[in-house]
Amino acid sequence: MTHYKLAFLGFGNVGRALAELLLRKRAELREQRGITFSVTGIATARHGMVVNPNGLDLTGALDLLRTGRPLTLLTNGLASDSFDFIRKCGADMLFENTPVNYQNGQPAIDHVRLALELGINVSTANKGTIVHAYRELRDLAAAKNRHFYFESTVMDGAPIFSLFRESLPAAGLKGFRGVLNSTTNLILTRMEDGDSFDQAVRYAQQIGIAETDPSGDIDGWDAAIKVSALATVLMDTPLKPQEVQRQGIRAITPQMVAEAKAQGKRYKLVCSARRAADGLQASVSPELVPAASPFYGLEGTTSLIEFETDVLGNLTVLEANPGPHTTAYGLLADWLNIAKLP
Repeated sequence: MTHYKLAFLGFGNVGRALAELLLRKRAELREQRGITFSVTGIATARHGMVVNPNGLDLTGALDLLRTGRPLTLLTNGLASDSFDFIRKCGADMLFENTPVNYQNGQPAIDHVRLALELGINVSTANKGTIVHAYRELRDLAAAKNRHFYFESTVMDGAPIFSLFRESLPAAGLKGFRGVLNSTTNLILTRMEDGDSFDQAVRYAQQIGIAETDPSGDIDGWDAAIKVSALATVLMDTPLKPQEVQRQGIRAITPQMVAEAKAQGKRYKLVCSARRAADGLQASVSPELVPAASPFYGLEGTTSLIEFETDVLGNLTVLEANPGPHTTAYGLLADWLNIAKLP
């Protein structure tokens, strides 16, 4: 039986979904994989940061947050900030789920760097870490004989990075096309059903898909950073989101959506990257797709990506209606994939 100490840096919707998943899978992990775990640290932006090397009550933590009470009721072991938290948590595995910074990836990059330097494995859902510091953090993890995984950064828990890392050895990626932003796909779907743009955005906010400030999705930044992440890791070509040709969906009107529907077409925010003679061409922009397109049937928050490889031709991954629970599974999968490594 192998015991792991886990820490959560960021305990919002995804972090809590991961906590619930861990509790649900606890017996299965013990009986089928010989793995037990304790949680030695939980850090939140609003409810405090707590650490206890002997383990925290994870169920109790979830109950406290459901009722708006501070985590400090769990223990007197406190941390002053996120870096103090990483130093004190005593974990074997850190789940780094702080909000993404599109411009420079901070402070998540420094969080991951510190954890690796302290000998802590890391899984993150924060795209900024791989877009702005992938090679550095990858090399640091290797030098420390630790692991830095990030399955949940693109398409939530769908196996994208692990697919190439583990199942497609020596496969070369020529390019990809996909619909990768759930929020814009939901907004466009709602507009087809008669909502105005503003009504569709409000609906996405009400169900927790869109942020209070939805501009990161609407203006294509989230999609651009996903393109950057995929290109940086899978195509070994560092690419910043500012370098992606980007156009969001803000200019699409209900009339445009209705005219497209009458023509048997639909608007989709399409992400793409492809190797070319003069370098990598990458873009995010709305496209009118016909019924024959694999993107045409994507409803609501469903995502899809098509990879063009040098060995298998086109390979497609579809994820239907993701949510915090699917992102949480990507983090769990990262941990279990790390746990099986020597």
